[in-house]
Amino acid sequence: MKNLILLLVLAICFSCVQKEQELPATDFTQYVDPTIGNVGHILQPTRPTVQLPNQMTRMTPDRADYLDDQISSFPLNVISHRVAQAFFIKPIVGSVSAESWEKGLTWDYDLEINRPWYYKTELIEDEVAVEYTVGKKTGIFRFKFPADQEANILLGHYYNNGEYSIAEDNSIFGVEYFRNVKIYVYGELSGSSDIKNDGADKLVLTAKESAAPIEFKYATSFISKEQAQKNFQEDLQGTTFDELKNHGKLAWDKVINQIEVKGGTEAHKRSFYTALYRCYERMVNISEDGQYFSGFDNQIHQSTRPFYVDDWVWDTYLAHHPLRAILQPDVEADMLQSYVNMYEQSGWMPTFPVIYGDHSCMNGFHSTISFLDAYRKGIRSFDVQSAFEGMLKNAEEATMLPWRNGEKCELDDFYHEKGFYPALRPGEKETVALVHPFENRQAVALTLGHSYDDWALSQMAEELGKTKEQEIFAERASNYKNLWHPEQKMFLPKDENGKWIDIDPKFDGGMGARAYYDENNGWTYRWQTQHDVNGLIDLFGGVEQFEDGLDQLFRESLGRSKYEFWAKLPDATGLVGQFSMGNEPSFHIPYLFNYTNSPWKTQKWTRFLIDTWFKDNVFGIPGDEDGGGMSAFVVFSSMGFYPITPGIPEYTITSPLFEEITINLENGNKFLVRAPGLSAEKKYIQSAKLNGKTLDKPWFSHEDLMSGGVLELEMGRLPNKKLWN
Repeated sequence: MKNLILLLVLAICFSCVQKEQELPATDFTQYVDPTIGNVGHILQPTRPTVQLPNQMTRMTPDRADYLDDQISSFPLNVISHRVAQAFFIKPIVGSVSAESWEKGLTWDYDLEINRPWYYKTELIEDEVAVEYTVGKKTGIFRFKFPADQEANILLGHYYNNGEYSIAEDNSIFGVEYFRNVKIYVYGELSGSSDIKNDGADKLVLTAKESAAPIEFKYATSFISKEQAQKNFQEDLQGTTFDELKNHGKLAWDKVINQIEVKGGTEAHKRSFYTALYRCYERMVNISEDGQYFSGFDNQIHQSTRPFYVDDWVWDTYLAHHPLRAILQPDVEADMLQSYVNMYEQSGWMPTFPVIYGDHSCMNGFHSTISFLDAYRKGIRSFDVQSAFEGMLKNAEEATMLPWRNGEKCELDDFYHEKGFYPALRPGEKETVALVHPFENRQAVALTLGHSYDDWALSQMAEELGKTKEQEIFAERASNYKNLWHPEQKMFLPKDENGKWIDIDPKFDGGMGARAYYDENNGWTYRWQTQHDVNGLIDLFGGVEQFEDGLDQLFRESLGRSKYEFWAKLPDATGLVGQFSMGNEPSFHIPYLFNYTNSPWKTQKWTRFLIDTWFKDNVFGIPGDEDGGGMSAFVVFSSMGFYPITPGIPEYTITSPLFEEITINLENGNKFLVRAPGLSAEKKYIQSAKLNGKTLDKPWFSHEDLMSGGVLELEMGRLPNKKLWN
């Protein structure tokens, strides 16, 4: 009996030790800094967004960027990333006048606290402290006014067609309209206060006692005011500010601490974990109590499955969706099913699905690639047949023109017949009404992008046993070759007669080079055949010529001043030669050296690019971050591997930033990358083993990763030029 008791005690102790060991030794959320990148190099900055991972309610102070010392207001919800927000709140000390609604609130940089789940700022002119914390569909503002001053809180609208009403218990209902979407709010103010209308669409809440902190609790809904109140009751009834704040911290702990690192610099950790935080900004779950509003048919739908919106797939198919396929495969499946629902509701597979429908930005049908990528990674709990139907309909019947959706036009028919998109010569007037007057035809970019999309469609058809479609789209996957100029070794435009148009691929094509390319020039689009890298190598004339071309990309001059270059190509930031780190089409390019006789150049360039362009400060994002699109590149590259070709379930290897990375997979397995002795000087891989077996190429599979295991990298000061050669 004594032995049995002893064994039970030992078993309990061993279990406790096991559970304790499963907890991360470090809380890595401490390294998340939402102010990183808050000043854009030329275009958009990041914003210190407060939200729960992939959840509907988001708040960030309404100001131009980190350099703006005045906050206009605080939104109750950012309803679409960088596009729209709803209901604003702002504190006003003293009597309220017409000017109060437009008054800027001066804040102090050193007195602001930004955490993913909590925000605080001091409005130094009025001496008001503002705090905020967030739930899934709710939030709480807390204001601390000077004790001897009149305390007022203004509630207004960002658009001129909203309204508020006051219930007998002084609770507040509001509605705001943005395009085809109604946003509802229900709110309650702590303590006693007078609430009055300041016009039909404005409220002034005057606290009778200003000495104590004043809290405004609220919930929003896209369904109804009754649902907003129900969201409030489910999330906030009986919940204090600090309790909601603690719940938020735990939610972020779960996703941030899923990846644990050892070694590396503090700056690397801050950049890495902030990038990981950015990857959970979007998509957002807008399901409310088993139902959701869809802007794709303007209906309320019943569903127990989450419905996600707010994705810019031109930006996110490259690395963001593939990262989620590793970290949250079930969430990725729900997001892809949301795409299927959108197709079934609207008739088209969307390109930039947001709250009000398809934003129809950029070009390409890249959700096709994300569907294939997920399917081949074993993520199949979405309606595969309906997804394929939508992919096929877009490919056969939709216009390929940028910033347009809907039925095809004569230019699309030309592409289907001739295998390339026709371009206009410089000075030639547009004759097709559907072409966007600013975005233009983007003829080369469209041809390359749709070659990849059609490859993905052909591969999906093969997976599903659809032989006819597989053959048709496999042939179209090679259309990129129709625009390869064999002498210039560039992808260049042709006119409708198939004649080359003589251009300077560095600079021609108008604003953003949009007549021929898109946001980037021909030197970037020279490498846009991720689905057929070996085919591109053949076009170059072999591996050596391909490597020479890559080398020259990083060395080629702009041929003009940066002033002149950026006046026409402002998206092409983070420049190294002609390489642009600040725009998504460049992400895979430094990894292409792994196809050459010098894989060590991938290790050199990825480390250089991360260290140079992704600093842990307000300038630390070289281009438009796009809600996780760019940050996913940082997460992958910092871990030492990257998916060059979404749709092929493989990763190619580079030098990581940390001596050890542990990915705690949701299936219970762990995947480790170990690089003992790694440093700024010792960044070159000397040898590599996966689960003790020597790797004879710089690749491993998604199955290798998800099965758990250890990638061991021996590091050195100088390249091992024989490795993987």
